[in-house]
Amino acid sequence: MALRNVRIDGDEILRKKSREVDKIDERILTLLDDMVDTMYEKDGIGLAAPQIGILKRLVVIQVDDENLYKMINPKITKSSGEDVDAEGCLSVPNRRGEVPRPTNVTVEYTDVNGNLQTMDTEGLLARCACHEIDHLDGVLYIDKMIREIEDDEK
Repeated sequence: MALRNVRIDGDEILRKKSREVDKIDERILTLLDDMVDTMYEKDGIGLAAPQIGILKRLVVIQVDDENLYKMINPKITKSSGEDVDAEGCLSVPNRRGEVPRPTNVTVEYTDVNGNLQTMDTEGLLARCACHEIDHLDGVLYIDKMIREIEDDEK
C-alpha cells in the first residue's frame, strides 16, 4: 500500500463537496487501503478521502484495537444527544478545540463488499463519524469549534 500526503487547512480541496462512489472496483479498494495506512502513519483515528486530495465519499475509522471501518458513501441518518469535547484533525495540525457533537449517531454506508450497513454509534466513534463525514461536505471541525484549546490545556 502507499502513504498519501495529507492536505492541510488552506488547501481549497478541503472545502469542496465530495462525489458519491458509484462503483466499487480495485481502485476504490486500493484507495481505502492507502487511507488506512496513511491514518496509521499519522497516528489518526479517522481519515476522509478529501484529506488526501480525493473528492470521493470515502471514510476510514478506527477508534479501538478491534474495529476498522472502511465506509463508502457514509451518511448520518439519525442523531441524538449532545456533548462538547476536544477534537483535533490531521488536516489542521497543532490545533485542538472544543466541538459540540451528537452523543449517538446512526450511520448508513456501503462496505467493501457492496453491502449496505447500518451502524449505531456512541461516544468517540459517533464523534469521529460526524467529524469524518463533515469532511465529505467540505466542513472542518474548526467551523464548529466553540473554543480553541490552548497549548497549556492539551
